[in-house]
Amino acid sequence: VQLQASGGGLVQAGGSLRLSCAGSGSIFLFNEMGWYRHRPGKEREFLATMTSLGAITYASSVKGRFTVSRDSPKNTVYLQTDSLRPEDTAVYYCYAMEHPGDSPSWGQGTQVTVSS
Repeated sequence: VQLQASGGGLVQAGGSLRLSCAGSGSIFLFNEMGWYRHRPGKEREFLATMTSLGAITYASSVKGRFTVSRDSPKNTVYLQTDSLRPEDTAVYYCYAMEHPGDSPSWGQGTQVTVSS
């Protein structure tokens, strides 16, 4: 399984970015796809996940500002990030699990930088 993340960049506080993560290398519909981020000096942080049946979970820190969605037949997951803050600056990583309980596969990360 390979995951290719894109869509990061430099944005001013209050702005938006749409991150994408395209999966390949599997004949299966990924059971779960989602996003984490790694901020400087912090632990890796869960952000959002969406199952192939449409169940969604958000971290409380981003609920209401970030929106996860999927194009399931394409094994692609998106993260719409709105009302960005300087503290959202991080490398954003997508992940996918083909089946429940699998170890996740990870994308290469995309940098999001929010200026004040």
